[in-house]
Amino acid sequence: MRILLVLDQFDGANNGNTNSARRLRETLIRHGHEVRVAAEGDSRPDDKYGFPLYHLPIFDKLVTAQGFTFASRDREKMKEAVAWADVVHVMMPFALGRSAALEAGRQNKPVTGAFHVQPENIWFSVHLGNFKPIIDFTYFGFRKYVFQYFHYIHCPSNMIRSQLEKHRYKADFRVISNGIEADVQYHKNHKDPEFEGKILIVMSGRYSGEKRQDVLIDAVKKSKYKDKIVLFLAGQGPMKAHYEKLCSDLPNKAVMRFLTKDELQRLFGMADLYVHTSDAEIEAMGCMEAFASGLVPIIANSPRSATPQFALDERSLFKPGDSSDLAAKIDWWLSNEDERKRMERLYAQEADLYRIDDCVKQMEQMFTDEINRVRNS
Repeated sequence: MRILLVLDQFDGANNGNTNSARRLRETLIRHGHEVRVAAEGDSRPDDKYGFPLYHLPIFDKLVTAQGFTFASRDREKMKEAVAWADVVHVMMPFALGRSAALEAGRQNKPVTGAFHVQPENIWFSVHLGNFKPIIDFTYFGFRKYVFQYFHYIHCPSNMIRSQLEKHRYKADFRVISNGIEADVQYHKNHKDPEFEGKILIVMSGRYSGEKRQDVLIDAVKKSKYKDKIVLFLAGQGPMKAHYEKLCSDLPNKAVMRFLTKDELQRLFGMADLYVHTSDAEIEAMGCMEAFASGLVPIIANSPRSATPQFALDERSLFKPGDSSDLAAKIDWWLSNEDERKRMERLYAQEADLYRIDDCVKQMEQMFTDEINRVRNS
C-alpha cells in the first residue's frame, strides 16, 4: 500500500505523538509498504510533503514550550500528497488534518483517523483541564471539524474509545495500541556514580498540568525513604520552573531534563521504580516502555487515563492526586524488594501483549478495510 500519514509535527522526537508516528512509519516500511508524511517543515523527495509553520496568536510561546508545532494548509500540495496515496491516515485533529480529510473526500480516496489528542491535554495547559463544559465542547469541536469524515477511527485505548462513544462519535472504532518496539526489553544497568547508594525513582512525561509531577514530588517528601530517593523527571514543558521550585527542598537534588530514546532506556535500566501520576492520558508510552524494561509501575487510577489498564494488581495503583497514598505505595514496594523483583519480570512479560509489529498489523487491516469500503461503495 501507499500510505500517507498526516500530522502537524513529524521531524524531531520531542513529544509522544511524533514518536508514535515515527515508529508507525518505520514499521510500515519494514512490512513492505510505501509511506510518506504530510507535516510541517521542509519537503523531502519520496518521503515528506512539507507545509509551512503556523504561528498560533497569543499561545505560540506556550505551544512551543510543550514541544509542539502546528502546520499551515496548502491545498495544492495536499492535493498532490493525497493523489499519491492509496490510503490517507490523519493523526492530528487540526487544520492540516481537516485539509487532508476534505481532499480525500474530493478525490474519493480512502481516509482513516486517529484520536491522539485528548482535550484535557490542551486545556490543562491553561488550568482549565477540569472544567467539564470546555472539555465537552472540545470533543464536540473535534468531531464536527474533522472526525465526522472518518468511517474508521484508531483509538490507542479502550478508555478513549469510551470517551468518543460518550461524546456521540459515530465510527467503527479500532482499539489498537501504538505499540512497544521489539528492542525495549527487560534489562538492568549499573547506576551512574551520582545515583550509587541511592533509590532512583523515574517518571517520563511533559512538564504540564495534567501530568501531575507535583504529586510525585510531594510523595517523595512524605516517603520514609526520602533521604535515599533521587527523583528523575524525564521530559520538558512549560511547568519546568515550577517543578524545580517544588523540588528545591528534597533531601537529594532532583534531575529534570529531556532524554533521547536511548538515554531513557539506559535510565530505566538503572531505576528502582517507575511512577505515572497523570490525571489524563490516552496511552502513556513512557510507562509502557518502563515496565517493558523491567520496572514496576505505580499509576494514578484516574478515570480519564488509560494507563491504569497496565497495572497487574492494586499495589500498582494509587488514588489520583493523593500524594499520601502514592507515598504509601512507594514505601511498600521499596520495603519488599524480593516481591518487586518478581513483579518486574511479570511486567516485562506483559509488554509482549503490546509489541509494535502486532499492533501495526492491526493498523494495516484497518487501512485495507477502508480501501475495500471505498472500492465497494
